[in-house]
Formats: sequence, C-alpha cells, structure tokens
Amino acid sequence: MSDIIRRDPRAEWIARNRLHPLHAAMQPAQHSWMGPNGVIRKNLHGVGFIGPNGIKRIDRSGAQQGGATKRTAAVEVQLPLHQVPAPAFYICVVPDMVGGRLGSHDRDLLGLAHQLAGSDGAVLAVVFGEHKESAFATAGVDRLLVLDGEEFSGYAPEQRVQGLRAVDNQFNPRHWLLPDSRSGGGELGRRFAAALGERPATRVWQVKDQECIGRAGAGLQDLARPVARLILAAVECAEPVSETRHEALPVELSTTVARSLSRIEDLGAVAVDPAAIPMAEAEFIFSGGNGVKDWALFHQTAVALGATEGASRVAVDDGYMARDRQVGASGTWVTARVYVAVGISGAIQHLQGIGACDKVVAINLDPGCDMIKRADLSVIGESAEILQALIAAVEAYRNDAKRDAA
Repeated sequence: MSDIIRRDPRAEWIARNRLHPLHAAMQPAQHSWMGPNGVIRKNLHGVGFIGPNGIKRIDRSGAQQGGATKRTAAVEVQLPLHQVPAPAFYICVVPDMVGGRLGSHDRDLLGLAHQLAGSDGAVLAVVFGEHKESAFATAGVDRLLVLDGEEFSGYAPEQRVQGLRAVDNQFNPRHWLLPDSRSGGGELGRRFAAALGERPATRVWQVKDQECIGRAGAGLQDLARPVARLILAAVECAEPVSETRHEALPVELSTTVARSLSRIEDLGAVAVDPAAIPMAEAEFIFSGGNGVKDWALFHQTAVALGATEGASRVAVDDGYMARDRQVGASGTWVTARVYVAVGISGAIQHLQGIGACDKVVAINLDPGCDMIKRADLSVIGESAEILQALIAAVEAYRNDAKRDAA
C-alpha cells in the first residue's frame, strides 16, 4: 500500500498556478537536463542533503532522488499561519457539523466569514455538543467556542438560541453567519434572528460591494440588499479557506447559559430504510461495480452496514441494479460522507460523480486503478472474502455492544 503513488489534486493545482504563493515550493528540483549539443548536464549543487553537522552529503543509493519526485502539499509544504492576536471585531459562524464534522457547506461559510473579517477581524466558530472535527485550523477558524452540555444535544433549537444570545452578549460580533440548509442552520438562523429582532439576509450566494445577493422568486431572481448583521448563506457562497492555517484558539463563555423552558420534546431519531433515501441525500453509500461477482453477498453487506446501495454504470447496464442507483456524471452526483466502492475501477464519469464525497473507501483487486488512487482508504483483495470479513466484524461489534449494554 505504501508503494502506491497517490494523486494530490490540490498540490497539482498549486504547481500549475504561478500566482500561488506556494508555487515555487511545489516545483520538483531539476537535477539533470539535455544541453543544446545533446549532452546530458547534471546540477551537482542540487543533489544531496544537509547532514546533522551542517555538511552537505550526497545519497548515491538513489533513494533520495526517487522520493524527490513525490509531491504532497500536506508533507512538503507548510501553510502560512494566520494569526489575529487582538481582534478588532468578530465574525461568528455557526456550522451545521452534520455527523460531528465540517461539511462542504460549512467550509464555504468559513470562507465567506474571512472575506468579511479581513485582516483585523477574527472568525469565531460556535459548535454545539461533542464533535469529531480535527481540521478547524485548516478550515479557517481563528477562535473556537464549544457549547457542550446535555441541554444542547438532540433537537433543541430554543436552548441553542439561548446559547447564541449569550455569545452575542459577550463577543458582540459584527456579523452572524449560518448555513441556510435543511440540516438545522436554516431554522436556527431564523429563530435566532427573531430573538434578536434582526432582519436576516437569506439564501445569500454572494457578498460584494457591501451588498448581500440572495436568491428570490423561487430561485429565478436575485435580491440585493445592504450587508445584514445576520446572514443565512447558501452553498458555494464563497471559496473555502485553503491557502492558510489558523490558530483555532479555544474560548469560553464568561457566564452560564440559562436553561429555557422548552416547548419541544425530542423523541429521538426515527429509523429510516436506507433504500428509501435518495442517492443525492445519502450520507453512507455502498456502491458496486463490475468486480462484484456475488450480488447477494453485496446486498447482505449493505444491509449489515445500514448503507444506501449504489452502482456503477456497468453494473446498471448489466441489470444488477436499477437505473436510479447509478452514481456518476451520467447518473447521480452524490455528496456522501462515506462512499465505499466495491469492484469499481473508477471511470472519469464515476469519479466526477463522487468528487464531493468526504471519505472514499475502495475495495479492488487492481492496485493501480483510478479508484484506488482516488480513495482515502484502499483494500486490495477479492471482494467476496473482504465482504464476508466485513459482515463478521460488524456482527461482532454489535454483539459486544449488546453485552456491554446488558
């Protein structure tokens, strides 16, 4: 697995963009070239490394030269640190944090917040409950406030509004930004605006020249108005932060949040059949392709995982899956948090369709296929054996959970 060279789209984009501040660092060192008379020339000063005593050494084994061609932005390039020691004002962002992690909509919102913050302001992210996110710094968070407590868990919009009002009283932010989404940000933002007596700017897709531009007329028209204090932004409202890393310093409230007498009783989540979830809305997709030989085992694994089933175009054309289960540019573009590709080689149309997925897991026999290069985690082997082992692992995990609960 470690010998497989993986593509880094961000590093490739930086290497092509000459205006990017990290462009020079992403260029591979040129150790040899052909002169005008056909003779190969070598750059003796570009070969070698600095030893612990400060003397330059030359690695004649060839290991150093072989590894120098691999370019990864995460390892070779350290993003510049953006610091705001004494913020002149705050821009507060309340991300949805679906599944406890920042989504693409949340990252777009943080990008818009930095446009409004400029160089003097700081972006303050307000997160409710426990989270699993570890990349707040690279997403553009300068200050992080976690409102943790049982009263904020589940569906508790009234209590969350109380928490946001406490944040507003302490930090007095210049702007509030929430995602105008069905995951909670749209409702919470409108409730919070009513509590503050503010008129929010909704469905905003662009902030330019001190104006908010939002969708109106069933999405057919644009409505421009002065920049509001409370903004409910749509998807792709701004480019996410990608060229800087931030401090993400933790902050706390100086006062406790008063408990509200909730008029809403949360009865918990309702179990939903994964097969009934539309492909475009599914968060966990288990997709099969031409490499799947035992489709009964494939369906059994999807049921054991509780995942929504998907398929490649080849599997659909062969009649193994319905047409509405096809994933790709010629099928359905998906935005799942976890996408498992079983026996899918990775045609360009399929890779386009899963481009917005957070984590991709590939199960394939071919270690050099495009899906393996795209995947965050790869398993090389026969799909039937891997699926059987996966079902056994899931059953063992659930049995252990039942014994612990008893």
